[in-house]
Amino acid sequence: MKSLFPRALLLALALASPVLMAQAPAAEPAPMVNLPDFTRLVEATGPAVVNIEASIPRAARGAAAQSGPQLPEDMPEELQEYFRRHFGLPGMPGPPGGPDRAPRRGTSQGSGFVISADGYVLTNHHVVNGADRIIVRLSDRREFEATLVGSDPLSDVALLKVGARGLPVLRVGDSRRLKPGQWVLAIGSPFGFEHSVTAGVVSGVGRRSADPSQQYVPFIQTDVAINRGNSGGPLLNTRGEVVGINSQIFSNSGGYMGVSFAIPIEVAMNAVRQLRETGRVERGQLGVRIRDVSRDQLAELGLDRPAGAFVDGVENGSAAARAGIRPGDVITAFNGREIGGSSELPPIVGALPPGTRATVTVQRDGKPREIVVTLMALAMAQAPAPADAPAQAPAANPIGLEVEALDAAARSAMGLQAGEGVLVARVSGLAARQAGLSPGDVVLRVGRRDVGSVADFRAATQDLKAGDEVRLLVRNARSTGFVSFVLR
Repeated sequence: MKSLFPRALLLALALASPVLMAQAPAAEPAPMVNLPDFTRLVEATGPAVVNIEASIPRAARGAAAQSGPQLPEDMPEELQEYFRRHFGLPGMPGPPGGPDRAPRRGTSQGSGFVISADGYVLTNHHVVNGADRIIVRLSDRREFEATLVGSDPLSDVALLKVGARGLPVLRVGDSRRLKPGQWVLAIGSPFGFEHSVTAGVVSGVGRRSADPSQQYVPFIQTDVAINRGNSGGPLLNTRGEVVGINSQIFSNSGGYMGVSFAIPIEVAMNAVRQLRETGRVERGQLGVRIRDVSRDQLAELGLDRPAGAFVDGVENGSAAARAGIRPGDVITAFNGREIGGSSELPPIVGALPPGTRATVTVQRDGKPREIVVTLMALAMAQAPAPADAPAQAPAANPIGLEVEALDAAARSAMGLQAGEGVLVARVSGLAARQAGLSPGDVVLRVGRRDVGSVADFRAATQDLKAGDEVRLLVRNARSTGFVSFVLR
């Protein structure tokens, strides 16, 4: 009996071992490729991302829709989508723009995120623009009717408030540390699919928008998939910090094509601070019309590379005009910060409040100089219309302008000194008219030659002929700047 027990035990173990082995969990194979896994990041940040539904009344829908032909409201949605995509009709904006800039069927869908536990939510201006009712939905399925604290169309930022406390909050990061090639993540509600996650890399920073109304935003460009409904959602870095607000796409179809833009979080939080304090956003303004420096201007401007912002015009009565900045100057630095291209200047200036004193470095006549300016508010740089010009016989010239002398009263009204400029009485040349010249303009310079009388103007233009490029320095009721065109 003693010898049978061990054998029986061994036999039982042998019979049971396949079962035991089958029940033991198999070891998970190691990944063959090391790819980023955003699971923890999404779990940590997702609860602070919200879905936004804004109801737009009919009158506001009409104002927000794009100009041009409108689609019938009773047209089937499939046909509406076809016309939007292929003919650029309202509801499917072309390049560039927000994925949901034109609301459809009275409802704008977008995304947002919580920035404070007591219920402040950040989203895009264009998501809630014109809305009379805004619903915010959290990831736990709770819904709140939101109050619009304020909104800023120039930065496309809107601040909402919901009646809740203890909400999950996103940490604010620093977009200035972003570099091309870094991973970023977006969470939003494309096409109504709530809390969708897309990832990609930073493609570029400090991008200029083709929308001139948003020149004060140095956009972050990414290849993160952004579509209708993503607008207002967060752009996150790999530490789970929000570094931007997804705002625009560049597309020929209205859908994602690999180029997306986000508002830097610093721009958004500056707007948030002002919206909470005053309900509006104020920006400093120089009052200049600028463009990039071209290579063929380098020798003339005394520059060794096409950098800086060329001053093409100065608004009358603006901060720049009062400080002595002139058309033809090149702004190479602002408060010691180098300006590489014209698109870099407006966001720097706009980030400062009106009344700020700043130092502008300009290149003039081949030499650098520093000019101290006091920034004005964005809407202040206006000038009165010039006084009625004296009636004199106009003088014709080869460039298609008929000019006449200015008297002391007219010069004073335009802020001119004695011996400055001649008045445009009539525009007879097609090229001059197409360049934007009109009666009431004052010509201060032809090429590099100052003109202060009709005789000066005739002498400066008499040798010009068809095919020549004409460059005039012109002042009107609003600004002083260059006008260029080719004679025909």
